[in-house]
Amino acid sequence: MPAREPSPDPRLLSLGMQIRRLREERGYSLEELAERSGMSFRGLIYIEHGQRSPSVLTLLDIAAGLDVQPGELVNHIAREESGKSEPR
Repeated sequence: MPAREPSPDPRLLSLGMQIRRLREERGYSLEELAERSGMSFRGLIYIEHGQRSPSVLTLLDIAAGLDVQPGELVNHIAREESGKSEPR
């Protein structure tokens, strides 16, 4: 029986959903955002699905491709984390 891959970190899933939401709000396809941000199509898919943890430079490139401030990609994660009552 093949080993199951671990579930993605919820913060990475949240980041990916935020990127996808912003991309779709702007009417960009994955291909368009990949081109606008200088990323590979496959790399962007992995990030949107929470399967890869992007570097800070990659987040800056994605934010530029979306024409948003980098904080718009991650601020909601910090708000979600601060709302939790259990320490990590």
